[in-house]
Amino acid sequence: MGSAARVTVQAADFDLGVEVAALRAGDPAVGAVAAFIGTVRDRNDGQGVSSMELEHYPGMTERAIEAMIDAAVQRFGIRGARVIHRIGVLQPQDQIMMVAVTSAHRGAAFQACEFLMDYLKTQAPFWKKEQTPAGARWVDARSSDDAALARWGITAANAPLVAPSVATAAAPDVPTEGKPS
Repeated sequence: MGSAARVTVQAADFDLGVEVAALRAGDPAVGAVAAFIGTVRDRNDGQGVSSMELEHYPGMTERAIEAMIDAAVQRFGIRGARVIHRIGVLQPQDQIMMVAVTSAHRGAAFQACEFLMDYLKTQAPFWKKEQTPAGARWVDARSSDDAALARWGITAANAPLVAPSVATAAAPDVPTEGKPS
C-alpha cells in the first residue's frame, strides 16, 4: 500500500475519480477497484430530513478507521484502501463518506469494501443528528447494522452512547462499540 493517507475526516466534499486515481497510482498489481459512496437521504424512519450534522472525536476516529483498514488488509489481501468521512452539517444528496479499495482481483475488492462499510457503520465513532419537521434527533444504531457485521464473525451490541456535545472530557475512553450510526 502506498504512502498516501488512508483515512481523512473532513468537512469538505471529495471527488471519487481523483481519490481512486491516487489510490491506484504507481501500483501495476491493481486489477480491481471497488468503491462505495454514502449520501444524505431526504427521509429516514418515515420523516423528512432537511439536514444531517455529523460529529466525531478527532484522533480517536481516525485511529479506529485505520484499524479497520488493517483488518481488511489481513482478511482480504487488498493492495490499498481509502476512507473519507465528512463531518459538519450536510444537506440531502450531499456525499457523506467514501470507501475505495484496490486489489489484484474483484472478489477481494468487493468483499473488503463491504467489510469496511459494515465495520464503519457499527464501530467508527461518529454521531449523526438529523433535522426533521419534528425537530432535531440523534440517529440511533440499527440492529441490522450489527447483523451485517456479524457476517464477518464480529459481534457488536450498539446501545446508544451519549452524544459528544454532552460527553465528558474523557471522551477517548468511550468504547466504539455501542455507538449510534
